[in-house]
Amino acid sequence: MVVLGIESSCDETAAAVVGPDKVLSDVVHSQQIHADYGGVVPELAARAHVEKLGVVVRAALERASVQRPDAVVATAGPGLIGAVLTGLAWGKALALGWGVPFLGVNHLEGHLLSALLEEEPPTWPFLSLVVSGGHTTLYRCDALGSYVVLGQTVDDAAGEAFDKTARLMGLGYPGGPAIDRLAAQGDRAAVSLPRPDPGALDWSFSGLKTAVRNHVRSPERAADADVCASFQAAVVDCLLDRVVRASEQTGITSLAIAGGVAANSELRDRVSQLPWPTFIPPRARCTDNGAMIANAGRLHLLAGRLDPPDVGARPGWQVGV
Repeated sequence: MVVLGIESSCDETAAAVVGPDKVLSDVVHSQQIHADYGGVVPELAARAHVEKLGVVVRAALERASVQRPDAVVATAGPGLIGAVLTGLAWGKALALGWGVPFLGVNHLEGHLLSALLEEEPPTWPFLSLVVSGGHTTLYRCDALGSYVVLGQTVDDAAGEAFDKTARLMGLGYPGGPAIDRLAAQGDRAAVSLPRPDPGALDWSFSGLKTAVRNHVRSPERAADADVCASFQAAVVDCLLDRVVRASEQTGITSLAIAGGVAANSELRDRVSQLPWPTFIPPRARCTDNGAMIANAGRLHLLAGRLDPPDVGARPGWQVGV
Protein backbone atom coordinates (compact mmCIF):
# COMPACT_ATOMS: atom_id res chain seq x y z
CA MET A 1 0.00 0.00 0.00
CA VAL A 2 1.34 3.41 -1.05
CA VAL A 3 0.05 6.25 1.16
CA LEU A 4 0.15 10.04 0.83
CA GLY A 5 0.47 11.74 4.21
CA ILE A 6 -0.24 15.42 4.93
CA GLU A 7 0.93 17.29 8.04
CA SER A 8 -0.21 20.82 8.97
CA SER A 9 -0.62 20.87 12.74
CA CYS A 10 1.56 23.92 13.42
CA ASP A 11 4.16 25.78 11.35
CA GLU A 12 5.42 23.08 8.98
CA THR A 13 3.53 22.39 5.77
CA ALA A 14 4.52 18.83 4.87
CA ALA A 15 3.58 15.96 2.60
CA ALA A 16 5.18 12.59 2.02
CA VAL A 17 4.60 9.31 0.22
CA VAL A 18 5.38 6.09 2.07
CA GLY A 19 5.33 2.62 0.52
CA PRO A 20 5.71 -0.92 1.86
CA ASP A 21 9.46 -0.75 2.23
CA LYS A 22 10.55 2.87 2.48
CA VAL A 23 9.80 6.57 2.36
CA LEU A 24 9.36 7.45 -1.31
CA SER A 25 9.34 11.22 -0.76
CA ASP A 26 9.25 13.65 2.13
CA VAL A 27 8.73 17.37 1.50
CA VAL A 28 8.62 19.97 4.28
CA HIS A 29 8.13 23.73 4.05
CA SER A 30 9.04 25.46 7.32
CA GLN A 31 7.23 28.75 7.76
CA GLN A 32 9.57 31.69 8.41
CA ILE A 33 6.85 34.28 8.96
CA HIS A 34 6.71 33.70 12.73
CA ALA A 35 10.29 34.75 13.53
CA ASP A 36 9.34 38.41 13.94
CA TYR A 37 6.78 37.49 16.60
CA GLY A 38 8.96 35.19 18.70
CA GLY A 39 6.52 32.31 18.30
CA VAL A 40 3.85 30.80 16.08
CA VAL A 41 0.89 33.03 15.20
CA PRO A 42 -2.04 30.64 14.57
CA GLU A 43 -3.87 32.70 11.95
CA LEU A 44 -0.69 33.31 9.96
CA ALA A 45 0.17 29.61 10.14
CA ALA A 46 -3.22 28.59 8.73
CA ARG A 47 -2.95 31.10 5.86
CA ALA A 48 0.55 29.91 5.01
CA HIS A 49 -0.68 26.31 4.88
CA VAL A 50 -3.39 27.31 2.41
CA GLU A 51 -0.75 28.93 0.19
CA LYS A 52 1.77 26.08 0.31
CA LEU A 53 -0.20 22.82 0.57
CA GLY A 54 -0.74 22.47 -3.18
CA VAL A 55 2.94 23.03 -3.94
CA VAL A 56 4.13 20.65 -1.21
CA VAL A 57 1.69 17.85 -2.13
CA ARG A 58 2.53 18.05 -5.83
CA ALA A 59 6.25 17.95 -5.04
CA ALA A 60 5.81 14.89 -2.83
CA LEU A 61 3.88 13.01 -5.52
CA GLU A 62 6.32 13.98 -8.28
CA ARG A 63 9.40 12.98 -6.28
CA ALA A 64 7.80 9.63 -5.48
CA SER A 65 6.74 9.16 -9.14
CA VAL A 66 3.20 8.50 -7.91
CA GLN A 67 0.10 9.88 -9.66
CA ARG A 68 -2.58 8.27 -7.51
CA PRO A 69 -1.76 6.79 -4.09
CA ASP A 70 -3.70 3.87 -2.63
CA ALA A 71 -4.87 6.02 0.30
CA VAL A 72 -4.58 9.52 1.76
CA VAL A 73 -4.04 10.35 5.43
CA ALA A 74 -3.72 13.72 7.17
CA THR A 75 -3.16 15.05 10.65
CA ALA A 76 -6.51 15.49 12.43
CA GLY A 77 -5.02 16.70 15.75
CA PRO A 78 -3.71 17.73 18.13
CA GLY A 79 -2.58 21.13 16.93
CA LEU A 80 -3.72 24.63 16.03
CA ILE A 81 -7.34 24.27 14.91
CA GLY A 82 -7.01 26.46 11.81
CA ALA A 83 -3.79 24.81 10.75
CA VAL A 84 -5.15 21.29 11.27
CA LEU A 85 -8.32 22.08 9.31
CA THR A 86 -6.40 23.19 6.21
CA GLY A 87 -4.45 19.94 5.85
CA LEU A 88 -7.44 17.81 6.83
CA ALA A 89 -9.62 19.46 4.18
CA TRP A 90 -6.94 18.97 1.55
CA GLY A 91 -6.53 15.31 2.44
CA LYS A 92 -10.26 14.56 2.38
CA ALA A 93 -10.70 16.38 -0.95
CA LEU A 94 -7.86 14.46 -2.56
CA ALA A 95 -9.16 11.13 -1.28
CA LEU A 96 -12.66 11.86 -2.57
CA GLY A 97 -11.31 12.99 -5.94
CA TRP A 98 -9.18 9.89 -6.36
CA GLY A 99 -11.77 7.56 -4.87
CA VAL A 100 -9.35 6.15 -2.30
CA PRO A 101 -9.64 5.58 1.48
CA PHE A 102 -8.96 8.42 3.92
CA LEU A 103 -7.82 8.41 7.53
CA GLY A 104 -7.24 11.16 10.10
CA VAL A 105 -3.98 10.62 12.01
CA ASN A 106 -2.99 11.65 15.50
CA HIS A 107 0.05 13.93 15.25
CA LEU A 108 1.58 12.61 18.49
CA GLU A 109 1.17 9.02 17.38
CA GLY A 110 2.98 9.97 14.18
CA HIS A 111 5.94 11.12 16.26
CA LEU A 112 6.03 8.19 18.65
CA LEU A 113 5.85 5.65 15.78
CA SER A 114 8.40 7.45 13.59
CA ALA A 115 11.12 5.03 14.72
CA LEU A 116 9.28 2.30 12.79
CA LEU A 117 10.37 4.03 9.56
CA GLU A 118 14.01 3.15 10.18
CA GLU A 119 15.76 0.18 8.55
CA GLU A 120 16.11 -1.51 11.94
CA PRO A 121 12.95 -0.49 13.83
CA PRO A 122 12.26 -1.24 17.49
CA THR A 123 10.15 -4.21 18.46
CA TRP A 124 7.19 -3.97 20.83
CA PRO A 125 7.21 -3.00 23.64
CA PHE A 126 9.44 0.06 23.66
CA LEU A 127 9.60 3.47 25.34
CA SER A 128 9.05 6.55 23.19
CA LEU A 129 10.06 10.04 24.32
CA VAL A 130 8.19 12.68 22.31
CA VAL A 131 9.81 16.01 23.08
CA SER A 132 9.01 19.20 21.20
CA GLY A 133 7.81 22.78 21.55
CA GLY A 134 4.34 21.71 22.54
CA HIS A 135 4.82 18.26 24.06
CA THR A 136 7.15 16.47 26.43
CA THR A 137 5.72 13.01 27.08
CA LEU A 138 7.17 9.57 27.75
CA TYR A 139 5.09 6.66 26.46
CA ARG A 140 5.17 2.93 26.90
CA CYS A 141 4.30 1.54 23.48
CA ASP A 142 2.88 -1.98 23.75
CA ALA A 143 1.35 -2.38 20.28
CA LEU A 144 -0.18 -0.30 17.51
CA GLY A 145 -2.78 1.91 19.17
CA SER A 146 -1.87 0.72 22.67
CA TYR A 147 0.12 3.38 24.51
CA VAL A 148 0.44 4.41 28.13
CA VAL A 149 1.62 7.83 29.28
CA LEU A 150 4.34 7.25 31.88
CA GLY A 151 5.30 10.88 32.42
CA GLN A 152 4.70 14.34 30.99
CA THR A 153 5.48 17.97 31.63
CA VAL A 154 3.37 19.77 34.22
CA ASP A 155 4.13 23.22 32.74
CA ASP A 156 6.40 24.20 29.83
CA ALA A 157 7.37 21.62 27.26
CA ALA A 158 11.12 21.25 26.80
CA GLY A 159 11.06 22.91 23.38
CA GLU A 160 9.01 25.77 24.79
CA ALA A 161 11.63 26.23 27.51
CA PHE A 162 14.33 26.39 24.81
CA ASP A 163 12.36 29.03 22.89
CA LYS A 164 11.62 31.18 25.95
CA THR A 165 15.22 30.98 27.17
CA ALA A 166 16.51 31.98 23.75
CA ARG A 167 14.09 34.90 23.65
CA LEU A 168 15.17 36.29 27.02
CA MET A 169 18.79 35.99 25.87
CA GLY A 170 18.03 37.75 22.60
CA LEU A 171 18.88 34.75 20.42
CA GLY A 172 15.76 34.81 18.26
CA TYR A 173 13.20 32.19 17.24
CA PRO A 174 13.20 29.22 17.03
CA GLY A 175 15.38 28.97 20.11
CA GLY A 176 16.42 25.32 20.08
CA PRO A 177 18.89 25.46 17.16
CA ALA A 178 20.40 28.76 18.38
CA ILE A 179 21.02 27.40 21.89
CA ASP A 180 22.39 24.14 20.48
CA ARG A 181 24.92 25.99 18.32
CA LEU A 182 26.13 28.24 21.14
CA ALA A 183 26.22 25.39 23.66
CA ALA A 184 28.83 23.62 21.54
CA GLN A 185 31.24 26.46 22.41
CA GLY A 186 30.40 26.68 26.12
CA ASP A 187 31.07 25.02 29.47
CA ARG A 188 28.10 22.98 30.64
CA ALA A 189 29.23 23.33 34.27
CA ALA A 190 29.74 27.10 34.19
CA VAL A 191 26.31 27.99 35.62
CA SER A 192 24.71 26.12 38.49
CA LEU A 193 21.11 25.43 37.48
CA PRO A 194 18.41 23.31 39.16
CA ARG A 195 17.07 19.99 37.91
CA PRO A 196 13.39 20.35 38.94
CA ASP A 197 11.60 17.12 39.86
CA PRO A 198 7.81 17.47 40.37
CA GLY A 199 7.54 13.80 41.30
CA ALA A 200 6.61 10.51 39.63
CA LEU A 201 8.01 10.49 36.06
CA ASP A 202 6.84 14.01 35.20
CA TRP A 203 8.87 17.07 34.24
CA SER A 204 8.79 20.75 35.14
CA PHE A 205 10.82 23.25 33.15
CA SER A 206 9.37 26.57 34.31
CA GLY A 207 11.66 26.75 37.37
CA LEU A 208 14.71 26.04 35.25
CA LYS A 209 13.69 28.79 32.85
CA THR A 210 13.26 31.19 35.79
CA ALA A 211 16.71 30.27 37.13
CA VAL A 212 18.26 31.15 33.77
CA ARG A 213 16.38 34.46 33.71
CA ASN A 214 17.64 35.36 37.17
CA HIS A 215 21.19 34.46 36.18
CA VAL A 216 21.28 36.50 32.97
CA ARG A 217 19.98 39.53 34.89
CA SER A 218 22.65 39.24 37.57
CA PRO A 219 26.02 41.04 37.59
CA GLU A 220 27.79 37.64 37.49
CA ARG A 221 26.22 36.68 34.17
CA ALA A 222 28.32 34.12 32.32
CA ALA A 223 29.04 34.24 28.61
CA ASP A 224 26.10 33.32 26.39
CA ALA A 225 27.78 30.10 25.27
CA ASP A 226 28.24 28.98 28.88
CA VAL A 227 24.64 29.83 29.78
CA CYS A 228 23.39 27.87 26.78
CA ALA A 229 25.59 24.88 27.54
CA SER A 230 24.52 24.82 31.20
CA PHE A 231 20.83 25.20 30.35
CA GLN A 232 20.94 22.53 27.67
CA ALA A 233 22.73 20.09 30.00
CA ALA A 234 20.07 20.65 32.69
CA VAL A 235 17.23 19.92 30.25
CA VAL A 236 18.89 16.75 28.97
CA ASP A 237 19.69 15.62 32.52
CA CYS A 238 16.02 15.93 33.43
CA LEU A 239 14.82 14.14 30.29
CA LEU A 240 17.15 11.18 30.68
CA ASP A 241 16.63 10.88 34.42
CA ARG A 242 12.94 10.06 33.84
CA VAL A 243 13.75 7.75 30.95
CA VAL A 244 16.16 5.70 33.07
CA ARG A 245 13.68 5.57 35.96
CA ALA A 246 10.88 4.49 33.61
CA SER A 247 13.05 1.71 32.23
CA GLU A 248 13.79 0.50 35.73
CA GLN A 249 10.09 0.53 36.64
CA THR A 250 8.80 -1.14 33.47
CA GLY A 251 11.71 -3.42 32.64
CA ILE A 252 11.67 -2.08 29.07
CA THR A 253 15.17 -1.37 27.74
CA SER A 254 14.41 -0.05 24.27
CA LEU A 255 14.02 3.69 23.64
CA ALA A 256 12.92 5.79 20.68
CA ILE A 257 13.00 9.58 20.69
CA ALA A 258 11.02 11.93 18.46
CA GLY A 259 9.95 15.56 18.13
CA GLY A 260 11.86 18.74 17.40
CA VAL A 261 14.06 18.56 20.51
CA ALA A 262 15.22 15.11 19.36
CA ALA A 263 17.40 17.06 16.90
CA ASN A 264 19.37 18.52 19.83
CA SER A 265 23.03 17.49 19.68
CA GLU A 266 23.52 16.76 23.37
CA LEU A 267 20.31 14.77 23.69
CA ARG A 268 21.18 12.65 20.64
CA ASP A 269 24.72 12.04 21.90
CA ARG A 270 23.69 11.04 25.40
CA VAL A 271 20.79 8.86 24.25
CA SER A 272 23.19 6.98 22.00
CA GLN A 273 25.36 6.24 25.06
CA LEU A 274 22.56 4.49 26.95
CA PRO A 275 23.29 0.77 27.46
CA TRP A 276 20.16 -0.30 25.55
CA PRO A 277 18.89 -0.35 21.96
CA THR A 278 18.10 3.26 21.06
CA PHE A 279 16.33 4.59 17.98
CA ILE A 280 17.16 8.15 16.97
CA PRO A 281 15.54 9.54 13.79
CA PRO A 282 17.46 11.61 11.26
CA ARG A 283 17.25 15.30 12.14
CA ALA A 284 15.02 15.95 9.12
CA ARG A 285 12.46 13.58 10.62
CA CYS A 286 12.52 15.08 14.13
CA THR A 287 10.52 18.17 13.28
CA ASP A 288 6.97 17.82 11.98
CA ASN A 289 6.92 15.92 8.68
CA GLY A 290 4.59 14.07 6.36
CA ALA A 291 6.46 10.77 6.47
CA MET A 292 5.57 10.13 10.11
CA ILE A 293 1.90 10.85 9.36
CA ALA A 294 1.87 8.63 6.27
CA ASN A 295 3.58 5.86 8.24
CA ALA A 296 1.15 5.95 11.19
CA GLY A 297 -1.83 6.18 8.86
CA ARG A 298 -0.61 3.32 6.70
CA LEU A 299 -0.20 1.05 9.72
CA HIS A 300 -3.76 1.78 10.87
CA LEU A 301 -5.17 1.35 7.36
CA LEU A 302 -3.52 -2.06 7.11
CA ALA A 303 -5.12 -2.90 10.47
CA GLY A 304 -8.54 -2.11 8.96
CA ARG A 305 -9.27 1.38 10.27
CA LEU A 306 -11.02 3.95 8.06
CA ASP A 307 -12.61 7.36 8.62
CA PRO A 308 -15.82 8.73 7.04
CA PRO A 309 -15.62 11.77 4.75
CA ASP A 310 -17.09 14.02 7.46
CA VAL A 311 -14.40 13.26 10.05
CA GLY A 312 -13.51 16.50 11.83
CA ALA A 313 -10.43 18.10 13.38
CA ARG A 314 -9.60 17.16 16.96
CA PRO A 315 -7.26 19.91 18.22
CA GLY A 316 -7.00 18.38 21.71
CA TRP A 317 -6.64 14.74 20.59
CA GLN A 318 -4.27 12.82 22.84
CA VAL A 319 -2.88 9.28 22.86
CA GLY A 320 -2.24 7.06 25.85
CA VAL A 321 -4.04 6.95 29.17
